Amino acid sequence: MKGFLQKLFIPVLFIVFFLFVNTCKDGERESSVSMNSLERIQKRGKIIAVTDFNSTNYFIYRGEPMGYQYELLKLLAEHLDVDLEVVVENDVNRNFEMLLDKECDIIAINLTKTKDRSKIIDFTTPHSQTKQVLVQRKPDNWRELTKDEIDSKLIRNQLDLANKVVYVQKGTSYAERIKNLSDEIGDNIIIIEKADLEVEQLIELVASGEIDYTVADENIAMVNQTYYPILDIETAISFPQSLAWGVRKEDDSLKMAINKWLKDFKKTLDYALIYNKYFKSTRSAKIIESEYYTITSGKVSAYDDYIKEYSKIINWDWRLVASLIYQESRFKSNVKSWAGAYGLMQLMPTTAKRFGVNKNSSPKENIKAGIKFIKWLDKRFEDRGITDEEEKIKFILASYNVGLGHILDARRLAEKYGKDPDVWENNVDEFILKKSDPEYYHDPVVKYGYCRGSETYQYVYQILDRYEHYKNILPKE
Repeated sequence: MKGFLQKLFIPVLFIVFFLFVNTCKDGERESSVSMNSLERIQKRGKIIAVTDFNSTNYFIYRGEPMGYQYELLKLLAEHLDVDLEVVVENDVNRNFEMLLDKECDIIAINLTKTKDRSKIIDFTTPHSQTKQVLVQRKPDNWRELTKDEIDSKLIRNQLDLANKVVYVQKGTSYAERIKNLSDEIGDNIIIIEKADLEVEQLIELVASGEIDYTVADENIAMVNQTYYPILDIETAISFPQSLAWGVRKEDDSLKMAINKWLKDFKKTLDYALIYNKYFKSTRSAKIIESEYYTITSGKVSAYDDYIKEYSKIINWDWRLVASLIYQESRFKSNVKSWAGAYGLMQLMPTTAKRFGVNKNSSPKENIKAGIKFIKWLDKRFEDRGITDEEEKIKFILASYNVGLGHILDARRLAEKYGKDPDVWENNVDEFILKKSDPEYYHDPVVKYGYCRGSETYQYVYQILDRYEHYKNILPKE
């Protein structure tokens, strides 16, 4: 009888375990289903937006991510109390695929609302208005001509587009508008759709004379005209149109939250300043012409070659090192902190001396010394058993900012209070924050006393966040 019960017990236990596991999974599924899109984003702690990189929406200038869409997205994320993750994709059709495949939460570009698009996605409240214009080239001697003489050589009547070749970015509303215009004028307009060229690249081809016509939103065309004065953008080919963001059709909660925020935000001075900054300021031309406008130059600083060379010593992505240097000095080689740190890498005098540099050393030597310091920190954590490279980078960044001793203190506190001393996020980072609290910096396991941990906490995440932006636009090699 005892043997029979033992044999019976094992399969019964298995069935109970199976039912328990599946009940838990069903509960998780029900929880996931009952959670709306906004709640899922807030639980995740970040909103993922896909945008395109160009001179207005999203770009890097002098090491800093900028752009009209980017600034709006940052403010939206702050409003929702979540982080922002930006994904870059300049293919409009791919933007739609990413949204529908749930690779992102929002398409944050200048989307024109159309009937066909409205069948696939929902649109938010418009973030701006514009109209589509024909981008064409003035005659070479246009500065010597009167306006009437210039107009006589350009297309001012849409009927004159008959049998002309117009290049547009594939998948955009520009292509659809030209097709409709062709029907409206009752004649053929030859449309060439380019999947590999973004609207600003096509505008540049018009300016250089490689093509004759393209179509763009007026606000984008106006920005480009500031640095290509030979362009003419006065011929409208559409009525005023609203530009909006796109969300999935089932994401009503997210759409409602965005709409409420946009409705209020568009009435503020901050919105007007952001819009004017990117679409009306003459400073745009100076940015585009700068060698540190990363989209065209591929550069983030004057020291990229040195950063690439010495990053190999520690086997770090050079873009991560560049983000650290931006955080330290904004790529200014002569800057000196109140504490006495100096140079691009902001090395303290004792650290600088240890690695063979001083305040008169060249930027190249300063970078090399900073890299040697990072290698030294790497060895300290490796000796303490931190082998996961991503985690080790976070510990190194934190130590670079506040000193190794304080981070070792935070690791000891984490271990004492039941957290993982080998994991930064939600573990050791909590205790670097607490090292400004007497209860913790007087703890017997703490050897280096008080530190202002909030600065170090932000330092790590700001460098890593900027690194993600650099990866979006800067080439790896």
